[in-house]
Amino acid sequence: MDPELTALATASATALVTQMTTDAWTRIRDRFAQVLSREQGREEAAVVGELDQARDEVVAARGDEDEIAGARSEWQRRMRRALVANPEAADDLREILAELAPPEARQGDTYTITNHMRGGDGNSGVVMQVGVVKNLHQGQPPRHS
Repeated sequence: MDPELTALATASATALVTQMTTDAWTRIRDRFAQVLSREQGREEAAVVGELDQARDEVVAARGDEDEIAGARSEWQRRMRRALVANPEAADDLREILAELAPPEARQGDTYTITNHMRGGDGNSGVVMQVGVVKNLHQGQPPRHS
């Protein structure tokens, strides 16, 4: 198997198992079920049932790294089979992974937020609105040309 597809299968399985313990599970489960059922020629509801069963096992295994690693390994094999059966599924998996990437890892999503706050009571301190702090300037704001 192409090393890139192997890496994609691994990343997809890791993301899937990680999402099993989050509030976003239902939405993510449905996305993976669409890809896996289409590539395996199976009913989507059957794949959803398997994913939910796997989730129950992962939730029950919290803290047991061997069990969680086993779940990742199992889903990695299934992702690899799906990619071998239909390499075009790679685009669907990449799309899911892009949605799950933290904002700082997404390309093209750059935001600059500038807040100017002044107090009038003689007290001073730092006020921060935080997402990811990359540059922090205290005092006079930087001049923009």
